[in-house]
Amino acid sequence: MAFYVTQGNGSTIVLDSGGGEDSSQWKDIVPRLHAATGATVITYDRAGLGKSDVVPGAWKVESAVSNLKAGLKKLGVTKDVTLVSHSQAGEIANYLAQDNPEMLSGAVLVDANLPQFFTDEEIPRLVAGTQPEVDAAKRDPEKPENRQLISTAEGFAAAHQAFHKVVWPASVPVTVMVSERTPFARSPEDAQRWRDAAAAFAQEAPNRTLVTAKGTSHEVPTDRPDLVIKEIEAAFAAQQ
Repeated sequence: MAFYVTQGNGSTIVLDSGGGEDSSQWKDIVPRLHAATGATVITYDRAGLGKSDVVPGAWKVESAVSNLKAGLKKLGVTKDVTLVSHSQAGEIANYLAQDNPEMLSGAVLVDANLPQFFTDEEIPRLVAGTQPEVDAAKRDPEKPENRQLISTAEGFAAAHQAFHKVVWPASVPVTVMVSERTPFARSPEDAQRWRDAAAAFAQEAPNRTLVTAKGTSHEVPTDRPDLVIKEIEAAFAAQQ
């Protein structure tokens, strides 16, 4: 596992990339965030992406959580983490927060996968809707983003039925950022379900804030890095 550290003082901000993305997703945000907060900023490449080794077989969120925890522990980071997670990394964030709330001082979920979205009605729609993309990826399975898509598709339904039951701890404050167009720009029904899930998540505790990123696609860190930095700064400052 490849981890990248911009050393600062005090608390730590960890940036976790979306599905198929490696740490380079945050390359323009890291220096600006470090300059604004003075915090240590950490990014990393999940297994099979960037400079991290490939792990064959289905993608398992439990393994991804374990890898992140192990890397942070090796770096001496076990508490006071502000976790920033985009897209698929929202699953890692939810499991990490549920099982290790003492590690986190706060979080920013950027158009992230949330348990509320993965209902028994939505999961089959997602499987059917992504099948053409998965089939296309299988024609070039060694491409890193294709490899991740294929591995995520394996066992998708069962994994996300389990994810639907994950509960974010009330002790960890969180900002939920939602893109304007969502990951489902071509499906108004799924887009609305995505927005509704984010709203439901945000309403479950008083220390949760819902932010709509105007004029953005699902790639909020690329489309509106200024807004992402602003919300991370606010979340980080609130815990200092």
